[in-house]
Amino acid sequence: MNSDGNLSLHMGTLNSLMFHRRLEITPFSPSSMAVWNSGSRGDPQPCREGDEGKFEISSRDGRARVGKLHTKHGILETPALLPVINPNIRTIEPREMWDRYGISALITNSYIIWKHDELKQHALEKGVHDLLDYPGVVMTDSGTFQAYVYGDVEVGVEEIVEFQKSIGVDIATMLDVFSRPDMSELEVESAVDVTVERAQQSIDIAGDTMLNGPIQGGTFRHLRKKSAREMSTFDFAVHPIGGIVPIMEKHRYKDLAKIMLATLPELAPERPRHMFGCGHPMLFPMLIALGADLFDSAAYALFARDKRLLSPSGTIHLDDLQEWPSMLPCVVGYSPKDVLKMKEKERTAFLARYNLEVTLAELARCKQAVHDGTIWQLAEQRSHQHPALREAFLWLTTRPFPSGISLDVLDDLVVDDRAAAREISPEGGIWEGDWSFVIDAQSPRRKKGERWGGEDTLVRPHILAARKQLHTRWKPEENNGIDVLILHGAPGPWRMRCETLVLRMQSLLPSMEIFVQTPLGLLPYGLEDLNPFAQVDGPSWLWDRRPNPILIRKELMMFSIDADRILTLDISLEKVVQKASELLQSFEIITEPLTVDDSILPEQKMLLRRKQILQKLIVLANCNSESAHEMLDDCSFIIGGTGRVKNVLNASGKHILSPRLTDGGLSITDFGSEILYGYRSLPLPTEHTRFSPMANPGEGLPLVIIHDDAVEYILRGRNVFHGFIHACDAWLTAGQACLIVRQNGDLVGHGISRCNANEALRLRKGIAVRTRSDFSKTIDLAN
Repeated sequence: MNSDGNLSLHMGTLNSLMFHRRLEITPFSPSSMAVWNSGSRGDPQPCREGDEGKFEISSRDGRARVGKLHTKHGILETPALLPVINPNIRTIEPREMWDRYGISALITNSYIIWKHDELKQHALEKGVHDLLDYPGVVMTDSGTFQAYVYGDVEVGVEEIVEFQKSIGVDIATMLDVFSRPDMSELEVESAVDVTVERAQQSIDIAGDTMLNGPIQGGTFRHLRKKSAREMSTFDFAVHPIGGIVPIMEKHRYKDLAKIMLATLPELAPERPRHMFGCGHPMLFPMLIALGADLFDSAAYALFARDKRLLSPSGTIHLDDLQEWPSMLPCVVGYSPKDVLKMKEKERTAFLARYNLEVTLAELARCKQAVHDGTIWQLAEQRSHQHPALREAFLWLTTRPFPSGISLDVLDDLVVDDRAAAREISPEGGIWEGDWSFVIDAQSPRRKKGERWGGEDTLVRPHILAARKQLHTRWKPEENNGIDVLILHGAPGPWRMRCETLVLRMQSLLPSMEIFVQTPLGLLPYGLEDLNPFAQVDGPSWLWDRRPNPILIRKELMMFSIDADRILTLDISLEKVVQKASELLQSFEIITEPLTVDDSILPEQKMLLRRKQILQKLIVLANCNSESAHEMLDDCSFIIGGTGRVKNVLNASGKHILSPRLTDGGLSITDFGSEILYGYRSLPLPTEHTRFSPMANPGEGLPLVIIHDDAVEYILRGRNVFHGFIHACDAWLTAGQACLIVRQNGDLVGHGISRCNANEALRLRKGIAVRTRSDFSKTIDLAN
């Protein structure tokens, strides 16, 4: 939309309390809808027949998801905000939300409509969409929250679902039992049990109408898990996380994080997760990073009535403002003082638009962060906006104190925010498995370098996942009694500074292991260009830190190295080879200077390149050492203009692998995938297996077994879609390579998975594997 159009739109809006002008019809497109549209938007197209209720994931960053929920009134892209509409009090008209703001879904209360005869009659005769004058997705609540606020609800369990169905809502909600924070464990358990008991009868009544299955459980971890597990067994379309409003009202964000961490691992991955009553933009990044898909709230209007403004950094009172915190379309031509002078109704509408625009902007920022792979960094930034939110973030990313530690000792240990946020419950590490749910979903490789953000950087889930992968799969040639050299003091690329040194040491001291100290941990030199370790964008002092012998030895043990001697070398100094020679002589590892005949350096360089590719096969392709050595036996290399390996050819001269310059990863060719598949010793998976990313080390790339009717398409290079997968290996991980096999065991392709093992068979729509092969030229498709 051009700037002139924007200006006229803004000024026209400011001249009217309720914006709605039918200037032109803009075709509806959920993926490309511009916010703050000028004029009317076309009605949405219903989803394809048979797709209603299906949820697909189009982009992800760990547990954060950008997805699409298919409904009769269009495809709802998530994460999404569903503004709450009170049919009796419409601060912003639903039609304006659709036309101007591009909001594709909203939520209203079916109990309020049911209770008011005029609203009820209109909805029954013409439908809820006509009642609200809104063409998009309409979700309704059942009255559970009203029961929490006002007391008993008069409507019955089956009656309220039947009513929602009869007025044509897209997503109805069963009448669950709200669990308050002040309720006892027995009372909360009863709320969970009663809600579960009502589930099947509600689903039966709903019929073809999509139904919400709320998760209750209060602040009790085991009851949240119980509720999530049992409600997931029913055929719900969406799972709202209920009972969180009173927790958020008291700024108990650590309890909110605990509820998320307890609940989400137990929920069916093929259904969106809805944060019932959550609409403050400050909370979006953390909750989306943990796996939330939908939000709803009346905060945009309720806060406006009290002259409060929402912002990603908290809540601001209009009386305190001299300037607008954010320059948004609705504030053009008005200062905070101008708005203060408005009549109450006009001011409330003005501030409601401001709050809605701020909320939508933060949600868009979160979506882009998911696409960019930076949602956790955004959550880091937002955690500093409120002390309680910071406490929740630190609790998530900090290991708990040991369960047996004395509380008296803790008083002496709590010396900073991070220590104070650590879990101190008697159960100790019961949350570690739930935190692993977040870490294991990460794709360690990132296209861009890692931007340093202080100590929070070290606990970013994808950093922890990268370290876990490295420590689990990389193994030294020997385990005990070996010497280790730690290079430190300078950022990469380390080959430019250290290759001559490494080649000489490789020739004279082949058993010595060489590591680079990076800000993210130790990195074997054979993987010196591997992200995220190799590209850390931060201050120079990160590289100036001297190695800590205790921490170095501790991390070497994670690599299964019980080192005899640990040497450290500052590679920021001049004459690195000479310094290394003096260091080795001082430890009596060598008796003469570190010199070799230059004529053997080309051979040593070939050996180093082979070692680097071999280690990448072991770490990134999950190969065992024997298979990796065999695959690279008598291999040759094509070298690019920068002196780095561009392609790897096997002994027959066939292209099998290509190291990636952007992230240090490894791309596999069609012929290379055939070789890798030939090394597999495990039988084909035959059923759904629970996701375990580090399962079966050394067994190669995970397999995705597809149905026979999809084979021809995969052979031609088409993507693998959900619904055509028969089985997969437990270590199938989103963002990592996999092999595609038909049910008789024939390899038909390879690609990059867009799901993990838990999701592969559960999701029913969308791309499961982005195919990177084309076997159509080498296989007879007729057979």
